[in-house]
Amino acid sequence: MEDGGRAHTAIVGWACMTLCLVSCAAAFSQGASLSACTDMMPRHLRVQLHSSNNNYVTVRTNMSFYFPGDKVPVTVRSTRDYMGFMLQARKVSNNEIAGTFIFLPPGSKLLTCFEDGDTVTHSDKSLKRNLSFVWKAPDQPIGDIKFFISIVQSYFVYWAKIESAVVAQGGQN
Repeated sequence: MEDGGRAHTAIVGWACMTLCLVSCAAAFSQGASLSACTDMMPRHLRVQLHSSNNNYVTVRTNMSFYFPGDKVPVTVRSTRDYMGFMLQARKVSNNEIAGTFIFLPPGSKLLTCFEDGDTVTHSDKSLKRNLSFVWKAPDQPIGDIKFFISIVQSYFVYWAKIESAVVAQGGQN
């Protein structure tokens, strides 16, 4: 009787753990969670953060400055495949998310962290390497910005907040 109880408990425990892992994996395979909006950190179980200085991904734009209302092309280049990502533009002055994304590549979708379309994430877990986006600056001045991306290579390995060079707001004194 005692062995039967242990076996039953072990099976129930295994089943619960498996369901939990499957549901977590399924939830994040369709994009980042809203809980990642502020710090851009994945909420996977037992993930391993790698240094953003030692990564294989770059995020950049061909513009060194922009004006309010401008459309800014943003490219993400990688030397390795990855499954997931989260991309945002942030004000240099206070780290607030700014602007909206108006062009997304396949396998991507908009996420509303604070305003509609202010963040982009993956929409599936297909392998990605090089992506292009267009970000629209707000119509009012917001100051200099940087683009930030977090990359998930696999369920357990990621890089957080890889940053672009500063993109200065034109026309500032």
